[in-house]
Amino acid sequence: MRRPYCYYFLLFSHFIFTFGSAQNLSFNSLPSPALESVSTPNYFESDLAFEAGIAKLNRETPIDLQYNSEVRTYIELFLGKRRSDMELSLTRAQYYFPIFEEVLDRYNLPLELKYIAVIESGLNPFACSKSGAVGLWQFLYNTCSLFDLKVDSYIDERRDVYKSTEAACRYLQYLYLTFRDWNLVLAGYVGGPGEVRKAIERSGGKTDYWEIRPYLAPQVKNYIPAFIAVDYLMNNYAMHGINLKPGEYPVKTDTLHITYAVYFEQITKVLDISIGELVKLNPVYRRHYIPQLQEPSVLVLPEPLITKYLREEKFIREVKIPEDNYSSLLARAGDVSDKIKIFHTVQPGEYFHKIALRYNCTIENIKAWNGLSSMVIHPGQVLEIWVDE
Repeated sequence: MRRPYCYYFLLFSHFIFTFGSAQNLSFNSLPSPALESVSTPNYFESDLAFEAGIAKLNRETPIDLQYNSEVRTYIELFLGKRRSDMELSLTRAQYYFPIFEEVLDRYNLPLELKYIAVIESGLNPFACSKSGAVGLWQFLYNTCSLFDLKVDSYIDERRDVYKSTEAACRYLQYLYLTFRDWNLVLAGYVGGPGEVRKAIERSGGKTDYWEIRPYLAPQVKNYIPAFIAVDYLMNNYAMHGINLKPGEYPVKTDTLHITYAVYFEQITKVLDISIGELVKLNPVYRRHYIPQLQEPSVLVLPEPLITKYLREEKFIREVKIPEDNYSSLLARAGDVSDKIKIFHTVQPGEYFHKIALRYNCTIENIKAWNGLSSMVIHPGQVLEIWVDE
């Protein structure tokens, strides 16, 4: 499902750009009630309980949170078929929400707007939509210059939690200056201010979201009910049996500012941390490498490792990294570090190249993982495939 489109005014021109949601993430599409059935667990409450919970939240925010059948549909969806996604987002929220709240507060924006990132990316900084929108708040490449987000071969600041949140807050602030209504701001974030203006015009000048809702595109119609449902569940998860998934992020992290280039592999050779953990904490660096820049670069580490890094900094910089070429890749083709195993059943007409392309690996990887010496595979054969976690 294609989502969402936003338009930003800069100087005297209108620039068109897209915020998209991530694939294979928590809420990458917002189905209408008729399109997706809901499996009902034992945690559902009555309408009265849902309404009371949302009414309480409504008293604590300037965002108009209403309860209706559309909102209930999404509460049931996130408690049912998408329960595991909600649990994962809730766990990631322990790390990201304090950061979001600090920036939102600085811009004098409602703190509840942090739930936008749950819907947009499932709180995954690596989220990437089919349209190429990236990060927690989902920015397209051609919008980055509008928000001073740097994207090059080594760095993607759309994945930087601080800088992308700053950019999202600037845009949300602009939308509020435009509409002076928080539900219209949410609609503008997902559909663009042009979409909202057209709906207002078609409705005869009405400015209440629920009144202009029939005139909005489907993805915008679904967004506000989903937002209210996420707000409700993030604040009432315990009573619905939603559990955190431990181990997603360390409890405390800290940052270092470094003025030299360093590979993640150099750090892992000295510190007790894996490449995967470094990538998770430092998603802004695209190639497991921190380049030397004019300004100091930020390295995020678990708090207990900060002192050790400073103590061992000289040795980290002196670690030699094996040359990366075809021979070295061949030598470690069977490496499964930071990967998880899946199984692929060979289909008629499939061959090594097609399977390798599908799983973003090499023929040498597949042969090493399965102890194969020839290029012959046959339909029905089950192959072990190791993919990034």
